[in-house]
Amino acid sequence: MAIELPAVRILIVDDDRAICDYMQTLLERDGYQVKTLGDPTTVEDEVRAGGYHLIILDLMMPKLDGIEVLKRIRKVDNDIAVVIFTGFPNLESAVASMKLDAVDYIKKPFNVDEFREVLARVMRKKGLARTPEEQLHRVIGDTIRNLRKDKDLTLKQMARRTGLSVSLLSQIERAESSASISSLYKIAVALESRIQDLFGHY
Repeated sequence: MAIELPAVRILIVDDDRAICDYMQTLLERDGYQVKTLGDPTTVEDEVRAGGYHLIILDLMMPKLDGIEVLKRIRKVDNDIAVVIFTGFPNLESAVASMKLDAVDYIKKPFNVDEFREVLARVMRKKGLARTPEEQLHRVIGDTIRNLRKDKDLTLKQMARRTGLSVSLLSQIERAESSASISSLYKIAVALESRIQDLFGHY
């Protein structure tokens, strides 16, 4: 049974390539669809065309600052969630971004868990929150992947040990498919773990 997650589309606007790449990797691993933009002057067209749910916007950029970009975004879309990112937080820019309805204002460098918490809050507010069941599939998938990698096992080797197909194992790890109890049991045995260990800290 495949799990249909709503594809949450996120746009990252930052002139720092390294930050864009890092954020994109982090968010795609969490199951979001991500696009990055290094040139803030093209944001309006991207927002018109993109159907995004959330924009992560750097405050200090050449050509245009984040507040100006946010003003332009609001002319095109006054509902889209915008999180402001800045290495130089100050009261003036925080107030200005809140007046333009930014949902949060985060200081760089950021703590990944705090950032995920902000995202979860934004998603709940926008009605895009993952259900506890979807969250559980993600925890199970991540835990299985980590245990497998700790043991230096490939998906092919796992398939041989469990009798499950490589594609099913891959779908379980990516939380695209929910595993039956018997599949989880076979996976736990193959990983020399107990079945309850696959549920992480759930």
